[in-house]
Amino acid sequence: MLRLPCAVICLALIGGSLPAFAVRAQDEPAADSPAKTMRPVIRGRQYAAASMKAEAVRAAEHILEAGGNAFDAIVAGQAALSVADAALNGVGSDAVLLVYDAHAKKVFSINAEGTAPQLATIDWYNKNLGGKLPESDGLLSGTVPGVVDAWCILLDRWGTMSFAQVLEQAIDLAENGFPIGNGLARTIAATRKIRKYPSTMRVYFPNGKAPEPGEIFRNPDLARTMRKLVEAEKQNAGRGRHEALKAARDRFYKGDIAQAMARFSEENGGLFRYEDFAKYTAKVEEPVSIDYRGYQIFKNASASQGPAELFTLNLLEGFDLKAMGHNSAAYIHTSCEALKLAFADRDKYLGDMDFIHIPFEGLLSKEYAAERRKLIDPDKASLELRSGTPEQFMKNPPPAAQPVKVNLSGEADHEGDTSYIAVVDKDRNMISFTPSLHSAFGTGVVMGDTGLIFNCRGDYYSLIPGEANALAPGKRPRSTLQSTLVMKNGQPHMIMGSPGADYQIMMTMQTLLNVIDFGMNVQQAIEAPHWTTRAFPASPFPHTMYPGDLAVEGRVPEAVRQTLIAKGHKLHVTGPWSTGAMAGIIVDLKSGVLSAGADPRTEAYAWSK
Repeated sequence: MLRLPCAVICLALIGGSLPAFAVRAQDEPAADSPAKTMRPVIRGRQYAAASMKAEAVRAAEHILEAGGNAFDAIVAGQAALSVADAALNGVGSDAVLLVYDAHAKKVFSINAEGTAPQLATIDWYNKNLGGKLPESDGLLSGTVPGVVDAWCILLDRWGTMSFAQVLEQAIDLAENGFPIGNGLARTIAATRKIRKYPSTMRVYFPNGKAPEPGEIFRNPDLARTMRKLVEAEKQNAGRGRHEALKAARDRFYKGDIAQAMARFSEENGGLFRYEDFAKYTAKVEEPVSIDYRGYQIFKNASASQGPAELFTLNLLEGFDLKAMGHNSAAYIHTSCEALKLAFADRDKYLGDMDFIHIPFEGLLSKEYAAERRKLIDPDKASLELRSGTPEQFMKNPPPAAQPVKVNLSGEADHEGDTSYIAVVDKDRNMISFTPSLHSAFGTGVVMGDTGLIFNCRGDYYSLIPGEANALAPGKRPRSTLQSTLVMKNGQPHMIMGSPGADYQIMMTMQTLLNVIDFGMNVQQAIEAPHWTTRAFPASPFPHTMYPGDLAVEGRVPEAVRQTLIAKGHKLHVTGPWSTGAMAGIIVDLKSGVLSAGADPRTEAYAWSK
């Protein structure tokens, strides 16, 4: 059974969603000063882990204590996370990862986004579903899971341990159970779509009712699925570690697990077939990066919205944000307007690089940013989607990309459900892992007796031919999954990430700026009030845009709100601790001390030694 470190147990006393009057760390100031934090910075010298659930942090810590490295630990942590945070991620998740390999002194991107089934075409959805994509519900909204292949890549290329070792704790959680947290219990009870599917009801409504917080929750079917990976590995141990790991991976994508998932899909109206799983591969790719005020900021390049944060930072680099003042009207307005421009380019240009060319030479150039920066009016909120022409800033420009059709109707949701885990080890290997089902319980359909649910990222595609994110068989959707890895003077410095669908970039960017421009520590940066906007097309179908939309947490002062309204923003105010779910780790480049932070808005936890 899992045992939580004493510091994590203490943190549990102030876990969950915290109101403004919640207990604060004893070593933090009592006044409402910028230094106040709800939780302490967790500091150490050897390693650190931060995630959305304590069980995931504990699993990673267990592996690190047993002599594993960060790559081993993050597989163990995300596997545990797939059980304890089952509404938001799982074995059926898609994912993106950023990796710093301390031996090679190089940053890598792992693209574990799911692919569309071969039967999934624009023509099929036009003929059979009236030109619509199911919104976060049912097998017709799913993509092929990517996390199991990501596990194999991490262990095979960089890890030291076996599937048997790293999956042990996740299997224990699933088989013997764990006290279900408030968040997962609440989501099970509130998610209507899962009540339609008998296979899902059997897992998540034992005895016909939703589990109460604190009840022991089990998913023995999922435990058996993970055990099958371990069995395949052991059966092939004599062929060497690489072949044993591959055998475990292949049992999921090419063996009896794949056959069972394909059979269930076909019997229940899905488009997934065995070949979709057998052909799937996650990919190790080159990330993209920019220099922002002397910091090298890395993002996943393909099938991710991550580069849009780089576009935004390039725009903001031309402003003195510190002089504007943190969360002043000028700062929020300028940041929001820059992000709108960046997201217009996100929707026009970003997608699966196996299918489209992304003109990063132009999109990431400082000259293009300078030209785009002129569009930001300091006194007026923009109400249009204004994409640019970065091709003009390239030596050999490709043909111009097709503009995105703007849809102002429907009620597409910019929010979403994702999880996150970050690990840094004693050698300063760093991994930032963002796994997701996209919305609560993904497709909503447990795949027969496997215990797992597929992500529903398939509702992100465009059904308009020629757009960067247009649906095609075997194509990965342009996901909202992303995180941030930061280098400074050639040294690994920060990793951070957040759930939140379209809001993810807003969370990581504001946290990053809080550290770089405003000098906050990791916990202060995470806890500072957030703003969000929906003034661009939502990633889920039907991709609704809400011109002028802006939201701020209730801790943003009234005078700031009124100034933003005067600039033309359609402002609404959310709860004081309502937006975001960040986790992050910072390495002090002088002392080597690790500082880990976790968001008090959620059940996130951090640990360091």
